[in-house]
Amino acid sequence: MMRKQYLCNFELSTLPPLAYTETAHVKFAPIIIIIALACAAAAPALATSDSSLPPTSLSGDQVVDNLVRKNEERAKALLHSESTRVYRLTYRGFPSDREAEMTIVATYDSPASKEFKIVSQSGSKLVQDRVFKRLLESEKEAAEPAMSARTQLNRDNYSFQLLSFEPSAIGGQYILQVTPKAKSKYVYHGKIWVDATDFAVTHIEAEPALNPSFWTKKNEIHHDYTKVDAFWLPARNESISYIRLGGRATLTIEYKNYRVTDARAPIASKQK
Repeated sequence: MMRKQYLCNFELSTLPPLAYTETAHVKFAPIIIIIALACAAAAPALATSDSSLPPTSLSGDQVVDNLVRKNEERAKALLHSESTRVYRLTYRGFPSDREAEMTIVATYDSPASKEFKIVSQSGSKLVQDRVFKRLLESEKEAAEPAMSARTQLNRDNYSFQLLSFEPSAIGGQYILQVTPKAKSKYVYHGKIWVDATDFAVTHIEAEPALNPSFWTKKNEIHHDYTKVDAFWLPARNESISYIRLGGRATLTIEYKNYRVTDARAPIASKQK
């Protein structure tokens, strides 16, 4: 009874275990917070290293200047968005395997309001209640101005190095190394890909700057964005946590059926 009461009163910054034993438990909430913050990735600052860049490419500072400016323009223009999300979590390891899935409708209203409606859910109730729902709460918290200011990809929070340029038929992408100026479980380090035409983040490969839990030995974040009219919005997120006791947790989020309202356009647009 004492252990059950402890789990019910666990601190909000840490998720109660997917699997609890006499000796250990697994925590996922800090990783989930990182994912929620990655969805709001904005702009970086950097020192350039352009040995692999073509002569006609922009300098690192120019890439950052354009990224910051374009992000601000897009943020002001996005008045409203709706989308469908599918959350899936699979845990394999000690002491037992668990799986769960949840589908929601997400609504955003400028400047910082987010609402979520659960459409369906299946699998482990513990995962549904203590992982998925906590993730939605964390995303709301991350949208608050005070938290957002400390976690955005901008010059205040990050330093960046321009690594290379990947040419393509549609304009190519700049690849930047991301290093947070202060380590915490709410920021990450790794690489981001920036579209050379729209100057928007299109892909992230990263890890939390600070290990969110003693029970995880490695954490990976893979995040893709898709273009919906003038906006680059989350398309898919995969977060993998390797547990010290030998387990592995994989959380994926798929985003689809976007509908956005652009302040610069007369009507709302729907993703095809």
